[in-house]
Amino acid sequence: METLSQAAERILQAALRRIAVDGLSATLRTIAEDAGVSAGLIIHHFGSRQKLLEACDARVLQVTLEEKTELLTGDAGTLLTQLAQTEEYAPLVGYVLRRLQAGGPLAQRLVDDFVEHTVRYLEQGERAGVISPSRDPRGRARVLIEMGLGALLLQLPAQRDHLDLDELPRWLREYTERIILPMLELYSVPLLTDTSMLDAYLAGHADATDSADET
Repeated sequence: METLSQAAERILQAALRRIAVDGLSATLRTIAEDAGVSAGLIIHHFGSRQKLLEACDARVLQVTLEEKTELLTGDAGTLLTQLAQTEEYAPLVGYVLRRLQAGGPLAQRLVDDFVEHTVRYLEQGERAGVISPSRDPRGRARVLIEMGLGALLLQLPAQRDHLDLDELPRWLREYTERIILPMLELYSVPLLTDTSMLDAYLAGHADATDSADET
């Protein structure tokens, strides 16, 4: 993980937590107060509000990459849920959800980064023999990311201005317990009893399939 100065790290942690709680409306002044520094010091260390957000994004991706080592079968939504079961990770999970709620180019880039990381995780899983190969690895990764994150956004009890980080781990544990059986069944047991629909699709989209196989 990239090493920051003590002050910059304090600012980054304060930004992750404050944005998780209040959303993208959180001001640099509020973040500075939380970190016990001046707003000018935030600019000194990060250059701008957007650069601070980009640093937060990078930290989230770093942590998920490190924590994902033993979770080769999980998608981003599952990973975030598991991370949030430890209280220290709740601000990161809350931050990601707030970024997704806000939308826009930076949120899309964060999703794209999750997709690229998931492609690599699933490749590791294939090599380990615990993940089945895909005709379209990147497409599969994107579907898993969009399903996992989208489900969290739909269910999150934070469709309001303030997110309670103390309640987030408990809620996510309950959410995980509710979905784990159907999710594992969906991943482990084919939903369709035969491949006729897939075969028909592949027969009608041979050129697209060939292109995907070449990537």
